[in-house]
Amino acid sequence: ELQLVESGGGLVQAGGSLRLSCAVSGSTFDDYAIAWFRQAPGKEREGVSCLHTGTGTTYYAESVKGRFTISSDGAKNTVYLQMNSLTPDDTAVYYCAADWRCRLAHAQFFISWGQGTQVTVSS
Repeated sequence: ELQLVESGGGLVQAGGSLRLSCAVSGSTFDDYAIAWFRQAPGKEREGVSCLHTGTGTTYYAESVKGRFTISSDGAKNTVYLQMNSLTPDDTAVYYCAADWRCRLAHAQFFISWGQGTQVTVSS
């Protein structure tokens, strides 16, 4: 069973940057889709970005394109989400999740989830 642990959240001013990390353990790292989702209070969970560790293919929600970058380090079994030009609308709990395919619109299919990390962007 895969285990995912997020880290890197915090409080940042608008325009600032954060890098989230998702450490993956429990299985071979090189053939999964690892995605980042976020959920703000009172809002539905939103798929933010996804990376397939086998192909390197990446996907982004329109709301974060050009500002967020997803990447991976196979040696560390870790997926990162570099978030730049943050706005208060990016405030949410960010979760990483694993599946076989990058289907950002279908969070229900992701098989393993981390516990989440809070990102707060002040104006």
